[in-house]
Amino acid sequence: MGNVYSAQNVASYLIYELNESNEFVNNMSIQHLLSLVETRWQQAFGHTAFKEFVHTKEEAYTVKEVFETYAVHSGSHISLPATEYYLKYGTFQLVERTYAVPNFTQVEEKIVQAALAQYHYVRLTKAS
Repeated sequence: MGNVYSAQNVASYLIYELNESNEFVNNMSIQHLLSLVETRWQQAFGHTAFKEFVHTKEEAYTVKEVFETYAVHSGSHISLPATEYYLKYGTFQLVERTYAVPNFTQVEEKIVQAALAQYHYVRLTKAS
């Protein structure tokens, strides 16, 4: 059985992976990748991958919280994941940090990597 993660954290993982391979990533590509991850997750584990509610319509798939977070980039390249504010218990200092990357199990990581491979394949077939 797979874990359930925050879509923000999964989006961070995807952004780092795409930037590491020098690929363009924007808000719409994140949404597309999240939909691929969700589909594969459902097939493998029979439940959703994300804590957040997923909005689906005929051709559109949106994780609202992630979409709104990256809306400031519009169609521009996203080089780093969004930041969150963190207040450690017992301190009075608010820390701004990027969303953490999930600690996937081996099976979960294979699913996310397969979604990335599918995304790359679709992009290549559209380009040619």
